[in-house]
Amino acid sequence: MRTIRIMIVDDHEVVRVGLRALLERRPDFRVVAEAGSAEEAVQKALDHHPDVVVMDIRLPGGNGIEATRRIVEALPETRVIMLTSYAEDELLLEAIEAGASGYVLKQIGSDELMMAIERVARGEALIDPSMTPRLLRHVRAARRSAMASAFRDLTEQELRVLALIAEGKTNREIAQILFLSEGTVRNYVSSILSKLGLSNRAEAAAYAVEHNIKAYLDEGLGSA
Repeated sequence: MRTIRIMIVDDHEVVRVGLRALLERRPDFRVVAEAGSAEEAVQKALDHHPDVVVMDIRLPGGNGIEATRRIVEALPETRVIMLTSYAEDELLLEAIEAGASGYVLKQIGSDELMMAIERVARGEALIDPSMTPRLLRHVRAARRSAMASAFRDLTEQELRVLALIAEGKTNREIAQILFLSEGTVRNYVSSILSKLGLSNRAEAAAYAVEHNIKAYLDEGLGSA
């Protein structure tokens, strides 16, 4: 049986004592260190090389998110699971960006917490189910923002032309589909290449596919 070496980080001693007592009920869990501040958390992680750090967010002398970033950078094999009272979207995103493998709320049951630690130790990522819909909303919003940024300089007609270029259509075919003259299509192609800083149709097609122009147009973002 593999022993999972755990460090507990919380500024309240009573919380640390309670967590230690809970976690050490399992024979495969061993608490190797405790810390009550961000700086102490980083130092003790470097000293003990835990498999999993159970990290609070609000800590004296810094915060758990910055401590997580420093620990993960120094110890890539160490996993950090945030255990916090704060169900805030911004904190969740900052924790993920800092390298946290898990984010659970302190309302979690004891069995669920131990299972979460076990899963994170195996290399899985885990987000509290109550926060998953909000994370997905942020992901979708970021995706839409990235697509909008990629195509922001193009007019609606240029977007249609670019989408058809990505499908491999010739200027003549594009002209027929959009009821334009070939000369007009050529002008649109030149404008698209100039605005996107590209050299040829192949680059334009690759750019359109890379930035998912079909989804962009399907969602109606081009006319927003």
